[in-house]
Amino acid sequence: MATCRLCKGQYPDDQFIDGNGPRYLVCVRCAVDEGYLPAEEVPGYYDDRTAKARMSLFARRYGPIFWVIAGWIIWGMFFQGLELWSNLILVALLLSTLVVPLLFFLRTAKFKAQLRQLTP
Repeated sequence: MATCRLCKGQYPDDQFIDGNGPRYLVCVRCAVDEGYLPAEEVPGYYDDRTAKARMSLFARRYGPIFWVIAGWIIWGMFFQGLELWSNLILVALLLSTLVVPLLFFLRTAKFKAQLRQLTP
């Protein structure tokens, strides 16, 4: 993968514009920002609204996994020695550890459909 010389991001070859001089190795996002191309001429351009919607979609997909892992870490560090709270939080963590991967795989088709809608 090539690296954009303006933003230093690595993208596949279809995300770069053609040209020499100042247009050489410039991604489509930087090309629109720098004024090399209008946004209407770029078929694979992610505007700010689309980029934020995609980031939100990925956060909703992978957020519960993050919170389960963080919950286990916090339980191990702070709540393991407490009598009542340790047992209640342990039960909640065990249930969420079993439910979150199940929901992750059951919602795969919906995630792919929403991602396809947000792909230009």
